Amino acid sequence: MAERSTAAVDVADNSGDEPLAAKADEATTDGTAEAQETAGTSPQDADDEQSSSEAASATPDLHSGHRLAQRYRLEECVTRLDGFSSWRAVDEKLRRAVGVHLLPADHPRARSVLAAARSSALLGDPRFVQVLDAVEEDDLVYVVHEWLPDATELTALLASGPMDAHDAYQMVSQISQAMAAAHREGLAHLRLTPGAVLRSSTGQYRIRGLAVNAALRGITAERPQRTDTEAIGALLYAALTLRWPYENDAYGLSGLPKGVGLIAPDQVRAGIHRGLSELAMRALANDGATASRQEQPCTTPDDLAKAVAAMPRIRPPEPTFTAPPEYQRTTYQQGTYGRPARPGVGVTQPVLAAPPAPLQSRTGKVLKWAVSALLIAALGLGSWQLAETLLDRDNDPGNPGSTQTNPENGDKHAPAPPKPLRIVEATEFMPGGSGIKQEDVPYAVDGKSDTAWITPQYKGYANFGNLANRKQGSGIVVDLGSVQDVRGIKIEMYRSGQKAEVLAADKSASAPSSLSDFSHRLTELATAGGGLEKNLDEPMRTRYILIHITELPPDGSASLFRGGISEISVLG
Repeated sequence: MAERSTAAVDVADNSGDEPLAAKADEATTDGTAEAQETAGTSPQDADDEQSSSEAASATPDLHSGHRLAQRYRLEECVTRLDGFSSWRAVDEKLRRAVGVHLLPADHPRARSVLAAARSSALLGDPRFVQVLDAVEEDDLVYVVHEWLPDATELTALLASGPMDAHDAYQMVSQISQAMAAAHREGLAHLRLTPGAVLRSSTGQYRIRGLAVNAALRGITAERPQRTDTEAIGALLYAALTLRWPYENDAYGLSGLPKGVGLIAPDQVRAGIHRGLSELAMRALANDGATASRQEQPCTTPDDLAKAVAAMPRIRPPEPTFTAPPEYQRTTYQQGTYGRPARPGVGVTQPVLAAPPAPLQSRTGKVLKWAVSALLIAALGLGSWQLAETLLDRDNDPGNPGSTQTNPENGDKHAPAPPKPLRIVEATEFMPGGSGIKQEDVPYAVDGKSDTAWITPQYKGYANFGNLANRKQGSGIVVDLGSVQDVRGIKIEMYRSGQKAEVLAADKSASAPSSLSDFSHRLTELATAGGGLEKNLDEPMRTRYILIHITELPPDGSASLFRGGISEISVLG
């Protein structure tokens, strides 16, 4: 992949262009707010930002209530800067909130904005806020993208304090993996700031402004992968320390002291996870600091994602439980019932009835003994009948809940529940001889539901674009290392709607590669929901299992298709 990239081929902007809190500062056309933000970015960003004095057409004179394409109604302007504006709008056709970037068709960057938006729309990765439309009409260029009302910017998250180690680990892991996937498709961000990172209500991180924001500002980079990697390192540094890793203040964070250079996060604030501190230093431009710890710098998002994966997984902190309030006893439980009232308190004393006299006569004694004997006899008879019933039920072969004793092998207990078997290797199923995403296959067996093996986007046909080398579909083959007793499978699919089946090779098979090598069917070929799960009645002796996909679900359009597998578990 060529290292040179421009904003025209970067990934698209995805949910509001800038923080709403900064709206008042940005509602100018002289570029002052933009220049202030640039002063706090890394040196690479500062070099790439173009001043607002660049020749640009005036921002279109639009207002709330204006409709685009008789469909998108503008509601609120969140950015007006350097000849373009960004709005919160409503898609009246689908009745949902969207974001819109607007600029004149004769703006010097109009063509690159359209190219960036269309490139990012083809990516279709759910980890990025999606571009929904990119249009030129009526002397206007506008880009429509998702609006996420339930998501929170990283800027707002950091306003409440630094992240704990687990949250910071999740953030850098998800963002680096997403950016690595974008760069594999030839797309870069170049403007990855705290305002461009969103966390949803479910804890998933999404990235906005992948290409459109950079194209709107005319930002380019000689080494786009290094630029994005350093930006991720700056985000991790800020999440751990609440300091921006450069001398200037930015995004509501204080910069580092002037003249001291880059300081490791664990030297800025006590208690920071050392592994995350070293990771931030490896991603930032700090050759001296990196060399002192004998660690190679991370120069691409893929390098950073691999470095995160190589770290011991950081567990979430133990939940803290607050002590329940002290138990409040009632007056009756405190023993004041029936006590004389305190002087001056007009409480009427209850009159306690005298208990009846016990049976003291000879007849009464006989009656008591007779009743006691009857009760003892009834209890004994009931206990004997209950024990006999339980024994008969346990020894009844027709009772599915009974525990039978096998005199031949001495088994007295039900078999243990299935447990996950170790997967030694996973490879892509390539019946046509060529793979599609072989480097991402480990993501399907890494024990993480938020990573996945994802197919490219295919056009026109659900059966992998009806390509000749995809006639038998695709999928993943897992190798258990040796022949095992397989008792079940549990597959998490990347998205629902994929037509898939699970097959097993014969126990004598060696390195199966074609569909005919997998002769045992574990599940029927059918359209799957969020996953495939099956417990076998009888264990299957096999070493190789194929998760076979023949058709993909739509990917944002009736003519585009994409699928994949998030996690594979084989039970034995």
